[in-house]
Amino acid sequence: MKIKLFNIVLLFVCIAWPTQNAPAEENASWKYHPAALQPFWAGERIEGESVLFLRDAKTGEALGSLLFPIAEIESVKSSSGEITYREGADYRFDPGTREIVVPAGSQIVTTLPEELRRPAKSQRHQLTHRDGNGEILFGAKLEYHKMQTLVTYKTSEKNWPAATPKFDPAALPTTIGKLRDEKPLSIVLLGDSISTGCNASGWGGGAPFQPAYQDLLLQHLKAHYSANITLTNLSIGGKATPWGVSMIDEVASHKPDLVIIAFGMNDSAGISVENYGKNTAEMIAKTRDKLPDAEFILIATMLGNRDWIRLNHDVFPKYRDALASLCETGVALADMTSVWEEFFKRKKDADLTGNGVNHPNDFGHRVYAQVLSALLVDPQ
Repeated sequence: MKIKLFNIVLLFVCIAWPTQNAPAEENASWKYHPAALQPFWAGERIEGESVLFLRDAKTGEALGSLLFPIAEIESVKSSSGEITYREGADYRFDPGTREIVVPAGSQIVTTLPEELRRPAKSQRHQLTHRDGNGEILFGAKLEYHKMQTLVTYKTSEKNWPAATPKFDPAALPTTIGKLRDEKPLSIVLLGDSISTGCNASGWGGGAPFQPAYQDLLLQHLKAHYSANITLTNLSIGGKATPWGVSMIDEVASHKPDLVIIAFGMNDSAGISVENYGKNTAEMIAKTRDKLPDAEFILIATMLGNRDWIRLNHDVFPKYRDALASLCETGVALADMTSVWEEFFKRKKDADLTGNGVNHPNDFGHRVYAQVLSALLVDPQ
């Protein structure tokens, strides 16, 4: 009974808003630029890393941490991109550290820790904090986005021990072959609310109107290949792998060359690791029964808020390992789980979240797109 109740709660969290955003092309203020899809783990420059600065009530100062030690800061901007802040007046940092200090009186948006909490049972969705002190603030659209700040900087050291994807044309030979040979490529995405685009600024209708990860991926592929590429998104908020299995006839009707399968966040409410792996394997097998040449990218999900009492974090690395065991020629892994595990060693959940609990913000959507792009675009 507890699992059923939890599934209902999680479903409400995921579908409390529309699941489709306007196509990226309609958002005139967002323009594709390759730097946004430059893998954060490669090169010396990080573009638009998000930080939510937490303010000390006594001193008025706020602190935030970046992923890597800072060599030089190029810009610090509001999340909309409309305001550029000034070093010295609005922020300061010591080169070689990962910390940025926001002094009292700065223009930068800062937040008191208690502002990220709400009294128990005061919100539509009950998001009990792990320490029992009230609930996590739920962001239905762009509430967290507006509290976050974007930092573009050069790093003095790029130490990234977590797994990163490698471009290997032999891993997805049909897909890469069609892209290189300029043949039409059909992609189908099947997943949960993360894959509908939830909490990307474009989905939420706010500046800078950044598209969700699947639209970023499509833009990036079209910028690198002359093939006619289409992406059909069948994702629906609140869904998990059992629903994915039921959708294979619909998936196959679009005749995809590549299927991106992206579940796990909602499965953690009560789907065992064994059944998660079996369901994913069944999606692959049923698709190949109809489309023998179809290839797959399996997304191991990002992590949700560690302070949400109802989220079972223990299963996420096990889900990832279950997906990894299915990989072979024609089936590749996009490992967001390992990325987020390392993120959480260096940053707060509030720096990265789109809704406070289980969706990425703009930076997170870009990271999703970067990981997927690294599997499909030769960096040379």
